[in-house]
Amino acid sequence: MSQVTGNLESQRRQYDLAGAAEPVGFASMTVIDDDLGRSGSGLMQRPGFERLVAMVCSGDVSAVYCIEASRLARNGRDWQHLIDLCALAGTLVVDPDGAYDPRLVNDRLLLGLKGTMSEYELSLMRQRGIAARDSKAKRGEFRFMLPPGFCWSEADKVEIEPDEHVADTIRLVFAKFRELGSARQVFLWLRSADIKMPVVRRNVEVCKLVWKPPAYHSVMQILHNPLYGGAYAFGRTAQRTRIVEGRARKASGFRKSRDEWHVLLRDNHPGYISWQEYEENQKLLLENAHMKKNCARKSARGGRALLTGLMRYGRCGRMMRVFYGMAKGNAHRYQCRGDDAYVGAGLCIGIGGLRIDRAVALQILEAVSDRAVEAAIFASEQAERSRKDIVAAVERELEAARYDASLPGVVTNWSTSSSAMSHANSRLAGRMRWTAWPHWSAGSRSCVGSVGDTPKGRSRPFASACP
Repeated sequence: MSQVTGNLESQRRQYDLAGAAEPVGFASMTVIDDDLGRSGSGLMQRPGFERLVAMVCSGDVSAVYCIEASRLARNGRDWQHLIDLCALAGTLVVDPDGAYDPRLVNDRLLLGLKGTMSEYELSLMRQRGIAARDSKAKRGEFRFMLPPGFCWSEADKVEIEPDEHVADTIRLVFAKFRELGSARQVFLWLRSADIKMPVVRRNVEVCKLVWKPPAYHSVMQILHNPLYGGAYAFGRTAQRTRIVEGRARKASGFRKSRDEWHVLLRDNHPGYISWQEYEENQKLLLENAHMKKNCARKSARGGRALLTGLMRYGRCGRMMRVFYGMAKGNAHRYQCRGDDAYVGAGLCIGIGGLRIDRAVALQILEAVSDRAVEAAIFASEQAERSRKDIVAAVERELEAARYDASLPGVVTNWSTSSSAMSHANSRLAGRMRWTAWPHWSAGSRSCVGSVGDTPKGRSRPFASACP
């Protein structure tokens, strides 16, 4: 696509072919440009080539003008098919070297050689390009679109994004994952806090950073990307070829195992976490997954039962399933189906769930009872830390909106920044007000705060003295 937008000289030459056909005596010319930006290798849909074949088959085309054979097809199947149809319909093939009649043996031989050389030229250029790309990637200098939080330096090195708003948001994701231990919980926390995430959008060669509401796949991409661990990784996905309607079609985006990556250079650039932390995060994400083999370690599941997804039968080692009663309020049961689903051998065991859940809950409470005060203090500190993270994120968003509004630009840009500032101010005031009015009762004592404006124009709370 970049060749279509940047290298326009060859495109002009192809459009000039219509002017070259008029002096020869052709009454009408049809320009087919539906395949601009599409490869002629035969691995992708080409509506323009299909339209050309249909017009040749109709018998209404006297000649096909092209700069060279590679402009029509770069694979032998499409090229020979077109030549056969031109021979049947009596259509000439014209290029700058001359006019060829596919019905003549010599002209058909020459056209076949041109198609073969065009296919070989494409394979040779692809081979050279891939070799040069891989060689540069092994040095960690091959440029590709970086995830949010990184940028390329002038020396072809990966650097942390100088925008503190972006960098602090990425650090917040990793800090919350260490605290909560679950990617979904991080996503839910970001959604509840109304914190926007940076997302990179690409349009040909221009990459633009935009702020969008958090999405689960965005959080997972940040946690799984090794670049955040300071490693340069290239070739993490692969392409697969499949046959669709008799033609080869390529599909990309298939993940490969780490052993199959083309390049992995650890400690290549400053990261948001260390490589050891990245490895620990991957292990935790793998353990959090539930759809795995029967004997693999899995995460717990939701539901009324306490041990959903955690209990196994000691004799066969299979996961015990939970079955809930049909009527409202009925107790649940844990059952091991064994080989009943395959050979009809019957159930291994089935037991009621209330007594087991009660016994496990008592054991858990007994284990943590000695440290109940410490756990309460930790929970309080965690809630306060979470509140501070939200306030800091909203303040960064407000600062970014103020900066955008201060830039000279059109009125729409100013109005957008102004609305963002108003939204951030209301969120910040709401968080501050929640902190400034901590209503609690301890006997007859109470504490009430209020919100005022500081001389700098930023709202912040102040609490009155408690008796």
